[in-house]
Amino acid sequence: MADNLQELLDEQGNIVQMLRDSKLGTYIYPVVPAEFSNWRREQKSWRETAVLFDQSHHMVNLFMSGPEAIKLISDTAINSVANFPVDTAKQYVPTSSTGGVIGDGILFREAEDEYVYVGRAPAANWLQFHAETGGYDVEIRYDDRSPSRPYGEAVHREYYRFQIQGPNAWAIIEKLNGGPMEKVKFFHMGHMTIAGEQVRTLRHGMAGAPGLELWGPYEQHGKIREAILEAGAEFGIEPCGSRAYSSNTLESGWIPSPLPAIYTGGEIERKFREWSGAKSYEAINALAGSFVSDDIEDYYLNPWELGYGSFVKFDHDFIGREALEKIDPSTQRKKVTLAWNDEDLAKVLSSPLDREGPGYQFFDLPNANYGSSNFDAVIDADGNTIGLSLFTGVTANEKRGLSLATVDADVPIGAEVRVVWGEPNGGSGKTTVEPHEQIAVRAIVSPVPYAETARTEYQGGWRTAAATA
Repeated sequence: MADNLQELLDEQGNIVQMLRDSKLGTYIYPVVPAEFSNWRREQKSWRETAVLFDQSHHMVNLFMSGPEAIKLISDTAINSVANFPVDTAKQYVPTSSTGGVIGDGILFREAEDEYVYVGRAPAANWLQFHAETGGYDVEIRYDDRSPSRPYGEAVHREYYRFQIQGPNAWAIIEKLNGGPMEKVKFFHMGHMTIAGEQVRTLRHGMAGAPGLELWGPYEQHGKIREAILEAGAEFGIEPCGSRAYSSNTLESGWIPSPLPAIYTGGEIERKFREWSGAKSYEAINALAGSFVSDDIEDYYLNPWELGYGSFVKFDHDFIGREALEKIDPSTQRKKVTLAWNDEDLAKVLSSPLDREGPGYQFFDLPNANYGSSNFDAVIDADGNTIGLSLFTGVTANEKRGLSLATVDADVPIGAEVRVVWGEPNGGSGKTTVEPHEQIAVRAIVSPVPYAETARTEYQGGWRTAAATA
């Protein structure tokens, strides 16, 4: 029986098939109730009034301290740390030696030699591996995300983590503060007092409105949450459940779960696989979607494809630098939003009630993803693959089906493309998949963050005459 990821891959042989048949299912946002009111109302609150996101449970906290913590970060990040003062945060993006993105998250510099990475497991695991094997003078502490299915067991984290977002967010924050509060620069940190407790803050924002991320000892979770909801009641604040929470990225444009580019590569990646457990995130990650290739590297994404090109700074040495220096950014795929055709999406949504017609892969609402890393083929009217659709769902604010995608550089905004929904040959062995047929859903290439373009920039005749079915 395999003891680590490398042994598991050697045992299985076909990496792609192993991940496509993973029994993990979709990515679960644990502990927080699915809905407090309903997902449509909760989605609308971040656009119309205010929303309280509870982010306490679904992300890893990786605490790093010591004189070489900053070197560990610099050696693994495409980002520059030349300007990274205390009480600021930045998005952290590591790449493999081949230039493929491992993952990403937010890195907080809480004190001179104290940092906290907050995000999904792949980037945290990559940091932990290098901290433990790279000879750095650094101490680390891994506060894992809460269990996906606690089954009534007590759950504890080191921090609670909330966000107050929406057009009324700052009025709520000032009420909690007992008076005016300075709107510090984006991703700058500070302090405030809520219900007699000191709270750390990070200036954030959503849909153009200023907001805050708040955190402190987990023991204060209930007290702080209650105070926020009480202060926000007159401003229409809504607590957001786990069902609506993940869909906010459809509007903001962040692609949460690229496949970590660690399954191939050089010596660094092999050592990582030998270090990783046979039941690690990387070992059981569920790969889903209509795009299928025998080569796992076809699923790797570089920083430009995910919209992180501006983060790449060659002012420091880092893993993947040599590979990224060889890339011409102008030729890379680009991140876009795809606005799905209403009639085609209606066919998919009504499929469970069609007792005679084809059955399509189930499209859950508001988040339709049925794996941990999702890859649907984006094709042109001739059937050529021109991109990948990576995160899919519905937003009540736009009353549209949307997906976040990366498409060829020459595909213009307004072009009509197709997203192939459903897996080939009736589907894989995932627990989230039942036998089904595929359907090519028309979609309009739109900006990130999403803006309505179908009325003003629609280019239905792009490249070849677009079919209508």
